[in-house]
Amino acid sequence: MKIVADMHIPFLKGVFEPYATVVYKDGREITHEDCLDADVLITRTRTRCNADLLDGTSVKMISTATIGTDHIDLPWCASHGIEVYNAAGCNAGGVMDYVFSALYGVAARKKIPLQQAKLGIVGVGHVGKKVERMGRKLGFEILRCDPPRAAKEGPEGFCTLDELLAEAHVVTLHTPLDETTRGMAGDDFFAKIRPGTIFINAARGEVVDESALLRARPKLGALVIDTWCNEPDVNQHLLSECDIATPHIAGYSYQGKQNGTAMAVRAVARRYGIKALETYFPETEDLDLHPVVIDAAGKSQGEIASILQYNYPIFIDDFMFRTDPGGFERLRSQYQYRREFYIE
Repeated sequence: MKIVADMHIPFLKGVFEPYATVVYKDGREITHEDCLDADVLITRTRTRCNADLLDGTSVKMISTATIGTDHIDLPWCASHGIEVYNAAGCNAGGVMDYVFSALYGVAARKKIPLQQAKLGIVGVGHVGKKVERMGRKLGFEILRCDPPRAAKEGPEGFCTLDELLAEAHVVTLHTPLDETTRGMAGDDFFAKIRPGTIFINAARGEVVDESALLRARPKLGALVIDTWCNEPDVNQHLLSECDIATPHIAGYSYQGKQNGTAMAVRAVARRYGIKALETYFPETEDLDLHPVVIDAAGKSQGEIASILQYNYPIFIDDFMFRTDPGGFERLRSQYQYRREFYIE
């Protein structure tokens, strides 16, 4: 068996070598020729898995160590017998931490009160559910917009996007990128958003119409962006308008990377009957990398902000990105994974 793998997937090197020939390359540089005699691709979002890459190759399986699959042409793969597996929910905890570190950090800097604030979550899947749970523990009133879930589960507990935009003091996006969400946050979206809202996008860049966002910027109380259109060539004007700007690293927690690689490896192991790897998990004995439990009971907004910044000093990531916005991919590939935290 031959595997072609993105060299930047952590913990992967050495795992499959007893069972397969493994070729490691930068995800952007994986070519059609690399795949000609490959059985499996193990990817991140930087490999465009489409007909140009895969047509006429022997690839039978793609296992991506990411939640998203928008870098994979799913209909084409299905029609050509290529199985696709993703790591659903792998980095949800890291994104949740990012949202609240950013939210409390920017609120502290701009003196925005969060007591009795309404937190609007657009997309309540793996990440959105974690954001919801932590938000409730921190005392936010939660507004949930997720039309697919509402259609399946019933409307109780959900609201329309218009209702959420009119009422929420914080709007955070956690939708997948597909044809129903591409450009969703456009002029109409921002026309309906409540003045003074803190807007956070840690979903996918293309969910937002960046030109519309720039037009609406004076209306927003604060702006936090982690995911961008046309990555790694980010909109410099938009970056300059952000209160916090980061290079698509919201999910870059140590635990998230462990989970993503484990899920990608296990999928291949199940598909090819590699019993020894069906329960694979990249363990660490370093206690400094284990998740942190935070007690927020009875603490003020300022105290919570200080605790969150201590555990994840997000403004360092913001500073590093602003210092070298052209280093988008380097900042991601050399990122020092942070450990996750959560509130009991």
